[in-house]
Amino acid sequence: MAHTTYRILTGALSAFALLGLSPNALADEGGVSFWVPGFFGSLAATPQQAGWSVAEIYYHTSVAASGNVALAKEIQIGQIPANLNATLNANVNANVNLGFVAATYVFATPVLGGQASASLLAAYGANSTTLAGSLSGTLTGPGGIGIPFSRFDSIDSSLVAFGDLVPQFALRWNAGVNNYMTYITGDIPVGAYDSMRLANLGLGHGAIDAGGGYTYFNPQTGHEFSGVLGFTYNFTNTATQYQNGVDMHFDWGASQFLTKQIQVGLVGYVYREIGCDSGSGDRVGCFQSQVASIGPQVGFIIPLGDRMQGYLNLKSYWEFAAENRPSGWNTWLTFSLSSKTPEPPPAATPTYHK
Repeated sequence: MAHTTYRILTGALSAFALLGLSPNALADEGGVSFWVPGFFGSLAATPQQAGWSVAEIYYHTSVAASGNVALAKEIQIGQIPANLNATLNANVNANVNLGFVAATYVFATPVLGGQASASLLAAYGANSTTLAGSLSGTLTGPGGIGIPFSRFDSIDSSLVAFGDLVPQFALRWNAGVNNYMTYITGDIPVGAYDSMRLANLGLGHGAIDAGGGYTYFNPQTGHEFSGVLGFTYNFTNTATQYQNGVDMHFDWGASQFLTKQIQVGLVGYVYREIGCDSGSGDRVGCFQSQVASIGPQVGFIIPLGDRMQGYLNLKSYWEFAAENRPSGWNTWLTFSLSSKTPEPPPAATPTYHK
């Protein structure tokens, strides 16, 4: 009984996995990757309640970077000529506020002995990104003559628009306290994107991401731990002729249910680009990135009558050990609505006759 009580949580928390849309600079080309690490968290592999569920998510992030990330952004938006051998002393700052809606349908009929689900995520919101710093180097002129070059750049870019669409298909299996899952997701690049603009809400290219995970969950003690490993293959950005390398990400969550309605714990992730960027638009080399993060989470199950349940989750990530990508912090406030697990009928009282 306790196990089914918590199924409302899995629909909300697994919705984070759909947030492959990257609204700010994270890794790869110009510091942007498909996968936003940390969106598979607690109870990622546990079964869900059959039927429809909807998650509404408010997302805020504040990140900053300098060095190669700032240089890559200037190259991407065409601010550095191809014949300029340059160094850049600049900072990139991004503040993003987004609203996500993730719709999920869980199939009642088993698939390959497991529980299948299909989801789609859409996003709308604001991205404000600035870049400021000095650019200096040598401009190659006619005959190979080097001409000294120096300037100060101050770029302020912002927009309010829709982001890309992110579909996902997942399978989950349960064996007592052990739960397993596999998933495949990807990016449909229909969001607001301009290769010459600093701030975007679309990725500019397609991507496919797949992986698997495990959850240990003991309903009797309330102990829970989850981990999901995934890999991203990126298609070429036709606007810039740039292809990101293969990305690897591991998301985890650990929690304790204080009651059947209250959950507290920790979340985190490790992200690493394991393949080099490539393409005719690549002017910054391999540009592999990495980052790690940890933060708190708290969740509340909210009864909504006899047929529905809500789940409210607040989680925050603080990043460290970043290379070739901006770092900072991000916060998620999620409300999920789904059908309540039916309670079994009470056992009949035996009747004795003398």
